[in-house]
Amino acid sequence: MSTTTPQNAQAEHFDLIIIGTGSGNSIPSEDFENKKIAIVEEGTFGGTCLNVGCIPTKMYVYAADLAYAAKEGQRLGIDAQVNNVDWQSIIERVFVNRIDKIAEGGEAYRRGDETPNITVFDKHATFVGPKTIAVGDDVITGDQIVIAAGSRPTIPEVYAESGVKYYTNEDIMRMPKQPKSLIIVGGGYIAMEFAHVFDGLGTKVTVVNRSEKLLRHLDEDIVSRFNEIARERFDVRIANGTQLTQNDSGVSLSLDDGSTVEAEAILVATGRKPNADLLGLDSAGIELREDGRIKVDEYGRTSVAGVWALGDVSSPYMLKHVANAETRAVQHNLLHPEDLQKMPHDFVPAAVFTHPQIASVGLTEADAREQGFDVTVKVQNYGDVAYGWAMEDSTGICKLVADRKTGRLLGAHYMGPQASTLIQQLITAMVYGLDMRDFTRKQYWIHPALPEVTENALLGLDW
Repeated sequence: MSTTTPQNAQAEHFDLIIIGTGSGNSIPSEDFENKKIAIVEEGTFGGTCLNVGCIPTKMYVYAADLAYAAKEGQRLGIDAQVNNVDWQSIIERVFVNRIDKIAEGGEAYRRGDETPNITVFDKHATFVGPKTIAVGDDVITGDQIVIAAGSRPTIPEVYAESGVKYYTNEDIMRMPKQPKSLIIVGGGYIAMEFAHVFDGLGTKVTVVNRSEKLLRHLDEDIVSRFNEIARERFDVRIANGTQLTQNDSGVSLSLDDGSTVEAEAILVATGRKPNADLLGLDSAGIELREDGRIKVDEYGRTSVAGVWALGDVSSPYMLKHVANAETRAVQHNLLHPEDLQKMPHDFVPAAVFTHPQIASVGLTEADAREQGFDVTVKVQNYGDVAYGWAMEDSTGICKLVADRKTGRLLGAHYMGPQASTLIQQLITAMVYGLDMRDFTRKQYWIHPALPEVTENALLGLDW
């Protein structure tokens, strides 16, 4: 990618330049109305979360949840089945009727009369000098620059150089038709969410992962139980792909264990990488970390004064709620340089919308022990409380890790229905440093609602 300044280009100066319209697009509030602002977005407005990530995937997940529930109805005495999945109708519901309109409306708003102080540039941004950016044939400079350029899928060479069509999270939800069979390469949260989506909707799913454990970053009790469930549901192969070829029915993937997997299509979900390497940051003197993220301090400042970074391009957490929180911190810091706020990275929760749903916050048991805490641990089964009986749930658990010395919760880990909702109460408890030794009995827990799983887990901690 060229890092030379376009010939004869006259630089236009701005008070603030924002690269990326994911979370970065939230920065220009009414407090910035007196600022001349440039927003640069070479793709679709709204960023990864809106267009190809969190939001549309959860709309697919919800459809899969309903379809999968029909398959599980027999254990509740219900004979149900899914007669048809209208793939095109799902695409229309998710994208045509919702996502695409929001993205188009967001761009129209920034280009319209409502924000006359903002200029939108729709070409790729490349730094060509200190606080100087080439955008297509234009060159712009800024007093302040915020880099919120996001991330992109990581594609191993065996797939990238194969010449065979492969999908990523960025295009699989718009594939022309639902495949009868699908290979999913990867064992992280993206892979496991799409495995649930396609299997739930009736596609035969084969998961190819180089590590023995799927979702291996989670607490071991969650990992071991989820892997048992996944191997019952999907064809899981622990191997590396060595060659991807096209055949009459779709694709064929050779594995390093000597076997071959065939399917109509293949999804590569082996992780994501920051887009920092695409911005010509060397020309601006902006430093990177060894893992490719832009190096920022605790306030979001890069190595160059007046240049900030947030979200996937710099954050240790590739999570939309973290990017939004970092945006609020950077927004404040731009307006109040005398009163800087730190990037909010304490007690960061995450959820995996696979099946069973998974959510976690804080330390795993192994991490807590490694850090020297005197831990008390409780694993509570969903099936041991009344609502768990109603669901006939046999796999859901809540695992809590607490510090005996202080009574504070160190980590909470859920796998089961409503995991991402149930965990919120414990996120609050951790943020405010509440003592779990009296937390349980100072409040009511509605009977027989599912939060009794949390109540019983707390009561089971050994002080």
